[in-house]
Amino acid sequence: MRLKNDLNLSLWLSTFLGTLFFTTSTWALPRVTPASTDNLKVYMEQIIGEQGHRHYKNTAELQRVSAWIKEQMRLFGVPCQYQNYSVNGLGYRNVVCTLTAGHADKVIVGAHYDVFGEQQGADDNASGVAGVIETARILAQQKSQLANNVEFVFYTLQEPPFFKTEQMGSYVHAKSVQAQKDQIQGVYILEMIGYYDENLVQQYPVGLKWVYPRHGNFIAAVSNLQSYELGTNYCESMQTLNRLECQRVAAPSFVSAMEFSDHVNYWKFGIPAMMITDTASFRNKHYHTHGDSLKTLNIGKMANVVDGLAYSLMVQSEQ
Repeated sequence: MRLKNDLNLSLWLSTFLGTLFFTTSTWALPRVTPASTDNLKVYMEQIIGEQGHRHYKNTAELQRVSAWIKEQMRLFGVPCQYQNYSVNGLGYRNVVCTLTAGHADKVIVGAHYDVFGEQQGADDNASGVAGVIETARILAQQKSQLANNVEFVFYTLQEPPFFKTEQMGSYVHAKSVQAQKDQIQGVYILEMIGYYDENLVQQYPVGLKWVYPRHGNFIAAVSNLQSYELGTNYCESMQTLNRLECQRVAAPSFVSAMEFSDHVNYWKFGIPAMMITDTASFRNKHYHTHGDSLKTLNIGKMANVVDGLAYSLMVQSEQ
């Protein structure tokens, strides 16, 4: 009888502690509105449009897309301003939108909206722009829970012939906020987030293929050593949600392929920044070709990427 009572007590304690652990763990998790695949698809359709391609020579199309972004963000209650500048006598503009949560510090979430050449640029980078817009929609609904203000930035002139020059929209923006760098907790750049392949198609820069998966069914969080914590927090959020594998890549800024997007311009000014990416040309065979179209993208996994980012930013408010 004593043995039976001891077993019953042990079972009760085990159940109670398990329930307590589960309950407190659940309480600790922020409740975040999930990303909508329908929204992401509509955003990308609007960005791609039917009136031409949004490359640097087609300033009218760049103006159309930037105006649409500004209006879409306004509908979410996130006001925007244009950051205008000129290159070779032509006018270009970033779209800078601020979600004010009543704090001194801020994070920046950004993506470039231009394309390379005469192509749709669905993955590169309508996917990233759509991801930023959907992140804004989610966070705007829960801004009272944010620990930082959030600045959403949509960059022009990321693609050649302006890549790695001071005419890049992200360089213009990074330079404009360098005086505030002590208040910037991190920059999150979405660069191609829509292409996935479960087959062994993944390629890497020299030296990395022995460390990371051969399949192309993950999202990568790329950072320099200064920004290590940003990538770690994002991948931990993805792991908590348990929807899409996340691989963290942290290396010195000079390592090959670490600098192929807008995050590098914030590094130049000592601002921590990371890139969230499907790894672009290291996976997507349609990179910078006419084949980069909506039908090649996995919008469900794009939504997973957005969920991870929104969750990561909300978790910061819980810490």
